[in-house]
Amino acid sequence: MSAGVRVSVEDRVATVRLDGPERHNVLDVEGWTALAEAFHALAERDDLGCVLVRGTGGRAFSAGSDIAAFADQRDTPEQVRRYSAAIAAALQAIQGCPHPTVAVVEGLCVGGGLEIAASCDLRICEESSRFGAPINRLGLTMSYDELAPLVALLGPAPVLEILLTGDLVDAQRALQVGLVNRVVADGTVLEEAGALAGRVAAGAPLVNRWHKRFIRRLRDPRPLTSEEEEEVHRAFETGDYREGRAAFLEKRPPRFEGR
Repeated sequence: MSAGVRVSVEDRVATVRLDGPERHNVLDVEGWTALAEAFHALAERDDLGCVLVRGTGGRAFSAGSDIAAFADQRDTPEQVRRYSAAIAAALQAIQGCPHPTVAVVEGLCVGGGLEIAASCDLRICEESSRFGAPINRLGLTMSYDELAPLVALLGPAPVLEILLTGDLVDAQRALQVGLVNRVVADGTVLEEAGALAGRVAAGAPLVNRWHKRFIRRLRDPRPLTSEEEEEVHRAFETGDYREGRAAFLEKRPPRFEGR
């Protein structure tokens, strides 16, 4: 059975869990569709400060697509296009999420799992984590939509190394090439990720969302419009700015409301 997608929320932090530990949290076409739907629903909420994405079971973040289902779901040209569209929709939903996103990696993170992690804003993993995409051994390609978050994150050379060799990359190499932001000791990644999410969620939510959008826009080579340049000043009109300024002067933690 392929992974289901479970969503929970606690203290302004949502957790999206790929839940199929018996098969390394692989996703079939319905799983990819459910992942997109989960992120679309979270994007509509204004009470969140961070979204964690993780696998179940401790052995894998995700091993990607369910190869055992390919004969039924990814065989004819029509099925191939439908499956690719489902993956693209999920990755785009993650990338388009207005809330900060953190991939929490335990164990294996390969294939589509690697694409999910690359679509998040931050990635934290444990020492024994392994990353890769040995799909040249399966005779299939990543689509442009699947390659885009990896190339944007790493640049072409590391992505080609991963794809052309099919080798798995260890946590320290992943840190070196920028695939992950932090590596922590085995057995501590859930706790460390929770603490990281708490710090992110404690920030002004509108500011975090603006910064995500600004940085994404800077990857577009087109010149900024006058409206876009003016938008950077809008934070000074918010209640969160007034609260942050007051909290700083009063030497107390701010109480942001996202307004």
